[in-house]
Amino acid sequence: MAIQSTAGILFQTAYESRYTWDENFPGYSADVQLLQEGEVYTGKIQIDRNLNVEITGVTDKQIEAGIDIQLQEIVTRCQSSDFHSFYGQHEFSLGEIAETVFVKGENTDSHYQIRNQKIYQEIRVMGRMSLEINSEQFLDTDSGYIPSAYDVVFRNSQTGNVNSILQFTDTYQKFGNYYILTKQVVAEYENGKTETPQSITEFVYSHIKLLE
Repeated sequence: MAIQSTAGILFQTAYESRYTWDENFPGYSADVQLLQEGEVYTGKIQIDRNLNVEITGVTDKQIEAGIDIQLQEIVTRCQSSDFHSFYGQHEFSLGEIAETVFVKGENTDSHYQIRNQKIYQEIRVMGRMSLEINSEQFLDTDSGYIPSAYDVVFRNSQTGNVNSILQFTDTYQKFGNYYILTKQVVAEYENGKTETPQSITEFVYSHIKLLE
């Protein structure tokens, strides 16, 4: 199904301009270090060519679960996906603000701010919760763009009140033909106030090796 509308083409162009790993991505292994509230946790991770995540050597199960969530988000972001498989049956429309695209599907209701063929903002409403992702900085690679500084705002969709904010700062490095996350800093704020973070978590990946 071809996307013919101006809104659909605008969104498709930005979506397909993102950086993703290609079909030859071999996977990689790395050492992981998580720093949180003065504590340091270490272990090893692997993402294979089928994008399965494996974590070993982390003694705290809650910390291991946190690392797994972060790696699954990386896989989702970097996984190559066919636009028409995901959005071929969705409806697209332009908003009143320039380059705002509304995307409506059977179970989704979201809209996006797009500038210079990049997605700068995504807002998704899921029942009583609204999720807002605002990208401030990007890494421009030879194969697409990667958000490198962004915040995630959790709101009550009915009242608009902010429950919490997560601010992310990501660092990538190229290994062979692929860009891989080497560090992520996550600052968490509550009640919509961003003066002093409630907590800061750092994920550091080292000794990164592509799998053979």
